[in-house]
Amino acid sequence: MKSQAVLGRSATINGELSPATAFFDVVNPATGKVFAQAPACEREHVDQAMTAARDAFRTWQADDDTRRVALRAMADTLDAAVGELAPVLTAEQGKPLTEAHWEIGGAAQWLRYYADLDLPREVVQDDDSEFVEVIRRPLGVVAAITPWNYPIMLAMWKIAPALRAGNTMVLKPSPFTPLSTLALGEIWREVLPPGVLNVIAGPDPLGAWMTTHPIPRKISFTGSTATGKRVAAAAADDLKRVTLELGGNDPAIVLPDADPAQIAEKLFWGAFANNGQICMAVKRVYVSENQRDELVEALAVLARDVVVGDPLSPDTRLGPVNNRPQFDRVSDLVADALAHGAVAAAGGEALDRPGYFYAPTILSGAQDGSRIVDEEQFGPVLPVVGYRDLDEVIERVNRGNYGLTASVWSADVERAAAVSARLDCGQVTVNSHGSAARPHLPFSGHKWSGVGVENGPWGLYGFTDLQVIARPATASSSSE
Repeated sequence: MKSQAVLGRSATINGELSPATAFFDVVNPATGKVFAQAPACEREHVDQAMTAARDAFRTWQADDDTRRVALRAMADTLDAAVGELAPVLTAEQGKPLTEAHWEIGGAAQWLRYYADLDLPREVVQDDDSEFVEVIRRPLGVVAAITPWNYPIMLAMWKIAPALRAGNTMVLKPSPFTPLSTLALGEIWREVLPPGVLNVIAGPDPLGAWMTTHPIPRKISFTGSTATGKRVAAAAADDLKRVTLELGGNDPAIVLPDADPAQIAEKLFWGAFANNGQICMAVKRVYVSENQRDELVEALAVLARDVVVGDPLSPDTRLGPVNNRPQFDRVSDLVADALAHGAVAAAGGEALDRPGYFYAPTILSGAQDGSRIVDEEQFGPVLPVVGYRDLDEVIERVNRGNYGLTASVWSADVERAAAVSARLDCGQVTVNSHGSAARPHLPFSGHKWSGVGVENGPWGLYGFTDLQVIARPATASSSSE
């Protein structure tokens, strides 16, 4: 295995490390300083990677057992490399080292889940006149583009089902977090046949070259809604299939019978895990007016006490915001909220230290119509909004453009479940938030939060086309 100083420095194309002639800087968000460089792939690298994936598809699609074995071997190799990968992930992303270990372990879990998942043939007619079955065929080459918040895990949401179904892939990570994903290509060169998984990196317009390239038959993208719309438009010209996992403005609705003291910690981590940089994190809390002050203070105590600091320190719970543009966006949204009457019960400003550190912030007094409530902040900020009428809150939540996840909090689980069923979003959890993001459960956004489904058999099916095979009945089939 290569040392951490080298790991993630090369693209992988057709099973070989591809030398680069140009590089771009990678910044450590805990310091704000450049700590490494990554290869800036050019259009010719895209052509080479797509061609390699197309050529590898011919044999990769043919052997189901080989694919199962390969996915298990990928998981084993990932587990073995966690000691080298986790520090790379922490250095470029900013999450605490323990969470980097967790992310890599979770990615291995996704690989093993899909290795064991069947892709059945469905017999729809078997009688004296005809034998008809429906099968699922792989699409071909998949172009996958992943974000910076969970570089390894969210790559695996694409790699595992796509390869399991028999597709091959060209994968591009965010230019903010390229190294850990490039390292995947390196460590799997001895596990996968050449061309099955090609990993390239670079700043714009690399993603546009991938989405408009004539070879891939599907684009799988995770990122912002604005970029997702551009990906969809680019894919439409060639009628490429798309799966788009996009933004969210995920609400937590606290019913009047909930005890703020009991729910505050779980609600806090539903919002602030990974420093709030999770598509399905709690982005806004709605609580009855007579409970608002108590809940705000309970959340504020947690925000003041949580350890924010060096992600390599074992005491750190929250690291920095990942990148300067996102840090500036969080700062701008909080400043706007404070200027329009919101009050910071905790935080409300950047921390005076190197890097992109922002104090965990609890805001009271913000209302629907303000940017901090209506937009996705994707950072360590949580507005708490009071309400008087539950039906009105549900209507307000459903009126928005996003519909990724939500949660409902109550001492009465049945009542909370009834409220959950009225919310227009892909996942709703009761008395927790985001806990249904598991390998075997579908993850999909409504409205502007996405197109298509990830995870579970539904995610696997999204990397296939249906084919009907109808033939005359034979003596053997009709007698079964």
